Amino acid sequence: MHPKALLFVLAACYQSVISVNTGNGTQKDFSPLLLVSFDGFRADYLNSYTFPHLHKFFSDGVLVDQVTNVFITKTFPNHYSLATGLYAESHGILASHMYDPLTKKDFTLHNDSDPFWWNEATPIWVSVQESGYKSVAAMWPGTDVMIQNRTPTHFMKYNGKVSFRERLGNVTKWLSEDDSVKFAALYWEEPDYTGHTYGPDNTTEMAKALKKVDDDVGLLMEQLNQTGLWGKINVIITSDHGMVQCSQGRLIQLDQCVNRSSYIVVDLTPVAAIIPLIEPSDLYKKLSNCNTHMKAYMKDAIPDRLHYKNNERIQPIILVADEGWTIVQQGGLPRLGDHGYDNSLRSMHPFLAAHGPAFRKGYRKESINSVDLYPLMCHILGIPEKPNNGSFAHTRCMLVTEKCTDLAVVVGIVIGVFIVLTTITFLFRLMKNREPSSSRPFARLELQEDDDDDPLLD
Repeated sequence: MHPKALLFVLAACYQSVISVNTGNGTQKDFSPLLLVSFDGFRADYLNSYTFPHLHKFFSDGVLVDQVTNVFITKTFPNHYSLATGLYAESHGILASHMYDPLTKKDFTLHNDSDPFWWNEATPIWVSVQESGYKSVAAMWPGTDVMIQNRTPTHFMKYNGKVSFRERLGNVTKWLSEDDSVKFAALYWEEPDYTGHTYGPDNTTEMAKALKKVDDDVGLLMEQLNQTGLWGKINVIITSDHGMVQCSQGRLIQLDQCVNRSSYIVVDLTPVAAIIPLIEPSDLYKKLSNCNTHMKAYMKDAIPDRLHYKNNERIQPIILVADEGWTIVQQGGLPRLGDHGYDNSLRSMHPFLAAHGPAFRKGYRKESINSVDLYPLMCHILGIPEKPNNGSFAHTRCMLVTEKCTDLAVVVGIVIGVFIVLTTITFLFRLMKNREPSSSRPFARLELQEDDDDDPLLD
């Protein structure tokens, strides 16, 4: 085959692969978006338990096998990262318990309504309203706080006794009755509560809790169908963190290492925030030698990959327990399951699934970062992004409007086609060279008859 022809075939092959991977539709109407979080849904639960409703949800949409969340892998920091696209050091919600050294203020899960703590960032529900639309929320962390002088248009103040059905009912009501509502957020405490109580290794209790979660996904799909929203709005289901088993045999007791009079503990486990009351370097040395399953860091030496040092609310010393280990001052194990550990651990990672007119069907992706969700949501809603740590490039192939190609697949196909065409060309030339020439015998006879000067005749 001629080289130019070969190049033409390869180019055509590449273009066909591009076309196949383009997506399966277009979406430019900026449909409403519902963001749902099931707290503590560890990514590998999907491989260990059965989820018929959730499987139906993502089989006609998108599944991301695991999401790398932010450090520390706690509920409040990660829900605010999902809503802002920022690492904890940038949005300011750093832990479940915080202390601000400049204002002397304290933050706890039961004292979280002061806008001061939240105003270092702008969550997506505020950006939606700044763009002229409405947002609603059912107990998503931070949505009952006046952030940047706004709350969602409709919201439910946090109350753990309110059922999933009631929360969902309010959200679907707000979405179906008002076309100007473009963003909704819904939060549910399970399977986090069960994971803490029994530990993720208790498969009997986890199976019960996860079946209820899957039933809630089924209820979500049913109510969206009943209100005419299914297939018309975009839905993202995800979580904030995973869960790991803890045990009495994996305790780190600070009282065995340092005197309590030498420090103040702001947050305890598995990442402890410590304010020294003695020379910081002396306290650091004692804590560094406390237990081989706990790392101590001075603030300026916290690894850059954790994105957890550039904020005044981060204390002078932090302690990070190894996976499954628990930091206490003294006493026993507070819970059988926990999270908050290093965000590089797979046990800390949640998953993500998506369905709706913006998303491709049957698309699966190995991983994204949790901060990548924010620019994706802004793109889907057609609103401008605030400065963030995420990247739309990591998620854009989930959308039907984006032309995407798996480079490895393309290279493999092109190389394969090249080898096949080269082989065919070689065989064709080989066969052609082996064909007998019809002109050579007759030419020889003519020469023998006509050449009177042949010296053999002499």
